[in-house]
Amino acid sequence: MDDHAALIELLGRYADVADLKQFTDLPGRVLTDPVTLDFSSVVEVPPMTLPLPEYVEILRGSFAPFTATHHAITGHVVEIDGDHATVHAHVRAEHWTPSGDRWLVVGFYDNEAVRTPRGWRLSRVKLTVAHQENPHLAPQAG
Repeated sequence: MDDHAALIELLGRYADVADLKQFTDLPGRVLTDPVTLDFSSVVEVPPMTLPLPEYVEILRGSFAPFTATHHAITGHVVEIDGDHATVHAHVRAEHWTPSGDRWLVVGFYDNEAVRTPRGWRLSRVKLTVAHQENPHLAPQAG
């Protein structure tokens, strides 16, 4: 698989972590340890760098209230410079509660990836939200 295709697949796997609730093996196939995260446009926390196991537990807790989620990541713009890459992509993320309410997030990912001996991994994930519906359904930080 060429690098461009591998990086697009990497974002598909990133979506699968949450959407398939694959919190055991898949995060290590997608993210570096540690990983830098910036979700400040959706939750009131500053960008941070966390050990991967700590981030996985945050993910597990954040997605636990939802009966289903669906992250559509499209429009990939990939730039590769040796063993480093940036991937800009559009995202539409839907999250349903047990009562059928939906939290919708529409925006962009601006991610960074590094080539490792085991393939490409995301080293930095940044979400910029352009629109939300029902943001009160979002998991609260802390």
